[in-house]
Amino acid sequence: MKGSKLRGSLLSLVVASATLSGHALAAEELDPGLKLAMQRDLGVAPHQLAQHQKAERLAEGQAQAMERQLGSGFAGSWIERRADGSFAAVAATSGAGKVLAAPGVEVRRVRHSLRALRSAMSSLDASAQRRIPGISKPMTGVHSWYIDPSTNSVVVSAAPDALYQAIDFVAASGADASTVRVVQSATVPRLAATIRGGIEYQMPTSSGVFLCSVGFPVTRGSVKGFVTAGHCGGQGQTVRIGNATVGSFTQSNFPGTDRAWVTVGNSHTLVGQVTNYAGGYVAVRGSTEAAIGASVCRSGRTTQYRCGTITAKNVTVNYEMDDGSILTVRGLSQGNACVGRGDSGGAWITTVGQGQGVSSGGELADDGTDSNCNIPASQRVSWFERLNPILSQYGLTLVTQ
Repeated sequence: MKGSKLRGSLLSLVVASATLSGHALAAEELDPGLKLAMQRDLGVAPHQLAQHQKAERLAEGQAQAMERQLGSGFAGSWIERRADGSFAAVAATSGAGKVLAAPGVEVRRVRHSLRALRSAMSSLDASAQRRIPGISKPMTGVHSWYIDPSTNSVVVSAAPDALYQAIDFVAASGADASTVRVVQSATVPRLAATIRGGIEYQMPTSSGVFLCSVGFPVTRGSVKGFVTAGHCGGQGQTVRIGNATVGSFTQSNFPGTDRAWVTVGNSHTLVGQVTNYAGGYVAVRGSTEAAIGASVCRSGRTTQYRCGTITAKNVTVNYEMDDGSILTVRGLSQGNACVGRGDSGGAWITTVGQGQGVSSGGELADDGTDSNCNIPASQRVSWFERLNPILSQYGLTLVTQ
């Protein structure tokens, strides 16, 4: 993601809105540029935006309590937009007992528990990992799979001409077929990384200069750096910002996961902000993970500042590479904020300043734009690697304001 232009040795990183004393800001307190971006990308009116934030706070505050109350029958929770444009916090249960819902939370009866859906998801992941190139049936065209609590199913996304491959994949996995729903996707998962030109941060290689976007500023003890996507560069890869070499990839993991962090010199300044591409910045307040259905914005050098909602978690994605090979990444979160090549590594953040993750990729349109911004939001699929697992794996501390 493209941050502000850097002068000298200043390393400026950015991302979205704020939390005050641990409480979410009201919609009318949000940065005006952020409100406009959300209204544009989420398709909501000002009064609906306020209601959406209210539903977000309710979902965040009640999610754990509802899971404890519903016990083994818990089937997930999310934020839902109703036909009249209003928003609601929903929790689902497969249990038959009487449920006393938390105030403002709708409880919905479903067939499968979250435990059953997770079991099916694990079976699909395990089957994919057991595959032997050249021996197992091909998975070309099988794009991704994830748990969707709103439909009480594990969704397997596949190209229109790969539905039989998807069905074979599900059958071979041993997953409970009643929990699985196969959907068609005409677009193809692509990593949002390797574009050429001059922008956010550059990685000079023997075959040219590759470009990605800075995620969140971090520290490890006295060492400074930032997190980004693992597919952007391997350990030791030199990183340049502007005309200066600022550091290198310290640790990088891809495929399997898509996470990395870059160490920068002590002369650079880390700022807990994200650019909104409207001449301003928004503060990073923390990294509390938001609910499915929560609004989220992302910033990147290619498509700049875009907003949407979180649509799924724990998604497994088969990235089809330019050479025809397939590399699999597990545990991604999914959203409908648009993304483009070069946005990889850029920050995803909620409207109240909670960092969510770094851009991994998306189902990009084959229209010459190398992005999915021209795809309707209802059909748009983008993925990000969650921030907290990155911080935990590498022992990093998020820089906040």
